[in-house]
Amino acid sequence: MEKESLLIKESIEGDEEAFTQIVNLYKNYIFAIILNFIKDYGEAENVAQEVFLQIYASLSTYDNKNFKGWIGKIAANKSIDWIRKKKSRFREEAFDNTTDMIDSMVSDQNNNPEISLVDKERKEMLTKVISNIPEIYRNTIEKFYFQDKSYEQISKEEDVPIKTIASRLYRAKILLKEKWREENEAL
Repeated sequence: MEKESLLIKESIEGDEEAFTQIVNLYKNYIFAIILNFIKDYGEAENVAQEVFLQIYASLSTYDNKNFKGWIGKIAANKSIDWIRKKKSRFREEAFDNTTDMIDSMVSDQNNNPEISLVDKERKEMLTKVISNIPEIYRNTIEKFYFQDKSYEQISKEEDVPIKTIASRLYRAKILLKEKWREENEAL
């Protein structure tokens, strides 16, 4: 405990060797915490580096109470942040894929019979999924994607601001993605 306090003090004063010793003392502990959250070994290593950078940057705010618990909390928080970022990236990719899927359904430019059959089946499934989202969002998706209406045209028809149409379309994509996933899981 006394050695730990000395290493912390020296690290705060800029002694890199002291901080290296802290890293060596706690690297397995930190890594175990991270790996408990993030099952990918490579990603866990990346997060561990971020944790030690955070520990180094925050050492001056440490209150000399339970160092192991303090760094463990930093490791847990960094792991949770990583998971949130990953989920956020997944949602963004799913939105992009949903839009691509709708675009591919709407623009039937292929003359290949096999592709046309698959497109027809996907279009039927998409129609079914769209019918299961609330009408206000369904109308927006249908007008924008299937009737090729602009945000401006839809906002005039519905007598609402363009931002409302953008918001509805965004929410419609979220709902569509959720329903699409539910439908595919049911198959």
